[in-house]
Amino acid sequence: MDLNLKDKVALVTGSGRGIGAAMVRAFAREGARVVVSDIDGGNASATARALVDDGFEAIALECDVTDVASVQHMEKMATQAFGGVDILVNNAAWTKDVYLTKMDPSLWDKTMDVILKGSFNCAQAMLPGMMARRWGRVINISSRSLFGNPGQTSYAAAKAGIVGFTRALSQEQGKFGITVNAIAPGFIMTEQMQSLPKFEQLREAAMARNPVGFLGEPEDVANATLFLASDAARYISGTTLYVTGGRYSS
Repeated sequence: MDLNLKDKVALVTGSGRGIGAAMVRAFAREGARVVVSDIDGGNASATARALVDDGFEAIALECDVTDVASVQHMEKMATQAFGGVDILVNNAAWTKDVYLTKMDPSLWDKTMDVILKGSFNCAQAMLPGMMARRWGRVINISSRSLFGNPGQTSYAAAKAGIVGFTRALSQEQGKFGITVNAIAPGFIMTEQMQSLPKFEQLREAAMARNPVGFLGEPEDVANATLFLASDAARYISGTTLYVTGGRYSS
C-alpha cells in the first residue's frame, strides 16, 4: 500500500531514541522528510545523522517542549529547512513512579508540563501552517497507563488528558483538513525499558497479561503512526488506537 507520505514533513518530539527514533526511521523509509526533535541534542543529532547516512532527508533540532520560545524556534527552523510541518507527533514524555502520598508536587508538575503542556505548545506552533495548507496530521502519544497503574497517578492523569485533548482538538481542526488522533502503546521493548533494574519482573508480568503472547517493539508503534498519518486514515479523527497486544486495564 502506498501511504502517500513521500515528501511530507514529519516532526516527532522525543525522537532521539526509543519509540520516537523508530517513528522517524519509519517516516523516512516512506519518503518523508523528518525533523528529529529531542531535549537531548546529542541523541537527536546521532539519530538524524544515521538517517542522512542512509540517504534520507533529516535534520536534528534540540527542543524543550515545555518552553514556548524553544518550540517556536523549532517550528521556525523546521519551516526554513523543509517549508513547513505536515505531520506532528507529540511523543515527548517524562515520568517517575512515586506513590501519590510520597510525591513531591514538582514531580507532578513536570509530568504535566512535558506531556500535556508540551503537546499544547507544539500543536499551537505547528497548526497554523497546516491550516494554511488545508492538510495536516497531529498524532498524540498516550499510553495504556491511562487506565491506571500504582505509582503512576501523575503519568496516568497526563496520558488520560491526552485523550481528551485529542478529541477536542479533532473537533476544532477537521474543517481545515487536519485529523487529530492518539496512540496508546502498551508494554514496548525499548532500550530504556530493558535497562530498568526490575525489567525481568515487569516483562514477565506483562507477558502474563498479554493475550497475543508476545510484547511490542518500537516498530509496532511506529507502524501505527504511519497509518494514522497516511491518506488511508483520512476518515479517522478524534480516536485512540491501542497498540497493546490486546491488554487494557488489567
